[in-house]
Amino acid sequence: MTINHFIEQTLLKPSTTERQIIDLCNDAKKYEFYAVCVNSCYVALAKQLLSKSTVKIVSVVGFPLGAMSTEAKVFEAKTAVNDGADEIDMVINIGLLRSKNYVAVFKDISDVKAAIGKTPLKVILEISELSKNEIVKICEICLDAKVDFIKTSTGFSKSGATLTAVKIIKKIVKDRAKIKASGGIRDRETALKYIDAGADRIGTSSGVAMMTNKTATAKY
Repeated sequence: MTINHFIEQTLLKPSTTERQIIDLCNDAKKYEFYAVCVNSCYVALAKQLLSKSTVKIVSVVGFPLGAMSTEAKVFEAKTAVNDGADEIDMVINIGLLRSKNYVAVFKDISDVKAAIGKTPLKVILEISELSKNEIVKICEICLDAKVDFIKTSTGFSKSGATLTAVKIIKKIVKDRAKIKASGGIRDRETALKYIDAGADRIGTSSGVAMMTNKTATAKY
């Protein structure tokens, strides 16, 4: 299996420098990763660096808390696309979901989806903050909003992806949406387990380690 084509090489630390984004993009080109995933302020730089490559650019939106207004998420998503983002990863409003305000959660997602048109939208659930029933409910809302991907985690909460959650998500969405496993996946063997469980993409800051058969120890 050519695992590099599943990998979105990720760098989302708030302290990330321009030099680190340059290195990230160079690694992505070297190992032919599917994409880089960056904060929206670095989309234009990544676009410049990757313009002659096949590597896609993914921008996070409403990251990492998801608790800002829908209007703010829409503006950030549209700006990222205009700057060159090929895909958008937005964080759900966890508080609204836990309040059972499902109409507001749906609107938050669908407004971003409408704003970016045909650009693929991934919705980040933050599974470590949700019960199984809440994971099921948000997956159903995502399907109603016609999202392209459901993503497990930001990597900035108390824990990241789990195989159990990916299997739950897969059982609900079947082939109606794809799955991105992200958060705490630091070696090739673990990444392959997620792919076997149904993940279509792997979000990781450890892509280079995976390609060189090492285990990364660094966390976000």
